[in-house]
Amino acid sequence: MNKAYLLTGGNMGEREQYLALAREWIGKECGEITKASSLYETAAWGKTDQPAFLNQALEIHTTLNAKQLIRHILKVEKKMGRIREEKYGERIIDIDIIFFNNEILTTTFLKVPHPEMQNRRFVLTPLAEIAAEFMHPVLLKTVAELLKDCPDPLEVKKIR
Repeated sequence: MNKAYLLTGGNMGEREQYLALAREWIGKECGEITKASSLYETAAWGKTDQPAFLNQALEIHTTLNAKQLIRHILKVEKKMGRIREEKYGERIIDIDIIFFNNEILTTTFLKVPHPEMQNRRFVLTPLAEIAAEFMHPVLLKTVAELLKDCPDPLEVKKIR
C-alpha cells in the first residue's frame, strides 16, 4: 500500500462543495482518504487578481503507483469540470500530489515531491496539520520545519 499526500484547492463557485466533491471522487478513484486537514483560505498566489482559494490537504492510502495516481487525479479534475486555460488562473478544482511515499520522481508531467511546496504557505499550513513530522526526501526537513522557514508572506486562514 502506498501513502500519498495531496493538496486540493479551488477558487470558483461553491468552493467548499467542490472540495467535498473532490474528496468523494478521490476516495472512489484514487484510494482511501485516511486524514483530511481543516479548510484554509488564502489570497490567490501567482496571479493575484482573482478570488481567494480554499485548500485542504489529504492523506490517502492507494494501490496505485505515482504515475497511475496522477492519471486518476486528472480524470477526477476533468469529471469536476476543470478546464486548463491559464497558468495560476481561476479554477473549480486543482489536485496536486505533494508527496508519494518517500519517492523522488521527475517526469515530463509529474514531479514528486512537488517542486514548489516549500515556498507556498497555502500548501504547508494544511499539510502540517496532518503530517507535521513527514520528512521531505530531498530537503531533509519536516513539513513543520519547512513551514517555519517558508518565505511566502500570504496569510493562510483556517476556516473550519
